[in-house]
Amino acid sequence: MNIGDKAPDFKGITQDQKEISLSDFSDKKLILYFYPKDNTPGCKAEACSLRDGYSQLMKDNFVVVGVSADSIKLHNKFIENNSLPFDLISDPDKIIINAYGAWGEKKMCGKTYQGIIRKTFVIDENGIIERIFDKVKTKDHFNQILESYK
Repeated sequence: MNIGDKAPDFKGITQDQKEISLSDFSDKKLILYFYPKDNTPGCKAEACSLRDGYSQLMKDNFVVVGVSADSIKLHNKFIENNSLPFDLISDPDKIIINAYGAWGEKKMCGKTYQGIIRKTFVIDENGIIERIFDKVKTKDHFNQILESYK
């Protein structure tokens, strides 16, 4: 996928067991971010960066939704432990993850494996991809997104 492409439609279940889809965000810019696992240091840093900047993002007409393959139960614990003000989608079958190209080969400690690739898409009110972040700065992701609009 590239900037300017139509974002893949999706339907997902949030931590509240509520179904949401891309069309639910037709009046806002959607920051759709994919992350490997709840309650891990990098994922916590990324989520907390977005949490800390959330009020500014809302003022600028953005909404944030995170996606991982973790369960609704783990999402609820992650939200509670970190006071996250945004929804997390549970995608254990990796349907949304695959649609956005966020599943693939990863390397850690010299080993190669398949997993969720940390990636963020900013989708405009018309469902068009405005920004793609393949190299996410976990501790400063909010500013990384904000700076891209200056």
